[in-house]
Amino acid sequence: MKTATKNVKKPAPKTAKAAPKKATPKPAPKAEPKKTMPLVDPRIAEKAKALDAAVAKLATPGLKATRKEAPKSEPKPGAKTEPKKARKMGALDAAAIVLADAGKPMRSKDLIAEMAKRGLWASPGGKTPEATLYAAILREIGAKGAAARFARAGKGEFASTKKGGA
Repeated sequence: MKTATKNVKKPAPKTAKAAPKKATPKPAPKAEPKKTMPLVDPRIAEKAKALDAAVAKLATPGLKATRKEAPKSEPKPGAKTEPKKARKMGALDAAAIVLADAGKPMRSKDLIAEMAKRGLWASPGGKTPEATLYAAILREIGAKGAAARFARAGKGEFASTKKGGA
């Protein structure tokens, strides 16, 4: 029977063993005087001193810190100067007026209809303005508590806490 010798490694021929290398000690580094690092960068220290001096100057009694106001700019010649427009009344403000005038509790749907009828406020195109008004009234009651302009009168009804218009 023949044996396959294709993948068999042949041992390397024996040669004289080399002497193990001896570790040579490295010469000790020369002792240099240690440099002490400053804790703070000198540039930062200078800025800190200047800042401390400025703070001390402001803290001195008798001196007041003054703030220079920017000069008011003149309108450009030929520019149109329009008076500021009055802000539109919001839904909550209009609801407070309607509820105070009504003197009775109302539902948010009735409030929306009455506000539109009086011309105080109209929905800007929302699908459910009554739900938005209902939620806004509840938020005001929750946030302001007793100081709110509205009070819950029943399920889904609100009354005014003020009498005779807001």
